[in-house]
Amino acid sequence: SREYFTVAILAQAESRHPYRAHFPIAPESFQLGNMVKYSREATNGSKSCKAMGVDLRVHYKNTYETARAIKGMNLRTAQQYLEDVCEKKRCVPFRKYTGCIGRTPQAKEFKMSQGRWPVKSAKILLGLLKNAESNAEFKNLDTETLTITHIQVSMAQQGRRRTFRAHGRVNAYMNCPCHVEMLLEEKEEAVDKPSEEVKAKKFTKKQLAKRRLKVGGDL
Repeated sequence: SREYFTVAILAQAESRHPYRAHFPIAPESFQLGNMVKYSREATNGSKSCKAMGVDLRVHYKNTYETARAIKGMNLRTAQQYLEDVCEKKRCVPFRKYTGCIGRTPQAKEFKMSQGRWPVKSAKILLGLLKNAESNAEFKNLDTETLTITHIQVSMAQQGRRRTFRAHGRVNAYMNCPCHVEMLLEEKEEAVDKPSEEVKAKKFTKKQLAKRRLKVGGDL
């Protein structure tokens, strides 16, 4: 029950932090549902699907640039692009994190000069796109018209390790994992705007008199 759950957490908090046990935890603070939150919601939830990866063991900077490259693409186009990146046929342009990034002629496709081939990030994003496609099929959406309208890469908590250096020194040796979330929506069909009836212009008596003078000339 919820009361037993609260008592168990209080006992655990008292064992770890004896000074914090004086501040009870309210049962209302535990929300058992809606634990996963996205930074953005779709305008039409019935025509969209989501996918998320948490604490992925892949470099944040490489994944950020790869996700930025596929934003706005069609689902099939993005999958084909990432497969080409894995085979090193096309590169990922580096726009933000450009320090010590080599130049390649493949970046001319994006009007850039620096690019790389982050294979691990591409495979992670391919897996998330496959997950989003499965979610779309479950909701009976057309996977051929899905477009990546939102994709976000956030830094996760770094993994702490240590490396031993000369003269008895110890330095940090940390990795940089990331969280990834994406939102795909069906492309809406263009609807023609209905033609409006042209309303007759209304003129004042003075304007009508001027028009009669222009038509009549010197008369």
